[in-house]
Amino acid sequence: MTTSVYTGFPARGFKAKARALGPPLAIAAGAGLGCVVLWLGDPTTPGGPLPVCPTKALLGIACPGCGGMRMVYSALHGDIPAALHYNAVSFVVVLLLVWSTVAWAVGRLRGRAVDSWLHWRWTPLAFGVVFVVWFVIRNLPFAPFTSLYV
Repeated sequence: MTTSVYTGFPARGFKAKARALGPPLAIAAGAGLGCVVLWLGDPTTPGGPLPVCPTKALLGIACPGCGGMRMVYSALHGDIPAALHYNAVSFVVVLLLVWSTVAWAVGRLRGRAVDSWLHWRWTPLAFGVVFVVWFVIRNLPFAPFTSLYV
């Protein structure tokens, strides 16, 4: 028998709060570990230990995620303009994922789901449109779109 975390009652006591926050904290720890790897690996240096995008290496085109590691590396160093240059869409997606993780953790503590952008009806369509448009415009071979190719 399994019990739902969304019981309608807030988590009370250390044990209940720890059980409620376990999964969100595990996700945060994994993200933190990934950030440490990026910090030490420095993806902005060519020929470093981190892999290049397979789509870019094999096909010569920038996929929607190309520049994502360099974007996170720049954001970790506080260089937001560089982060936006490397991949502005991924920067926004990271912010949205942080929001949804916080909403998830708060919902688990409260005992009821907290709405975030993931619960909006139009999210899948909007995400798909942005994904396809970003894929196309960053590969257009004429100005001003050539500056989006990283």
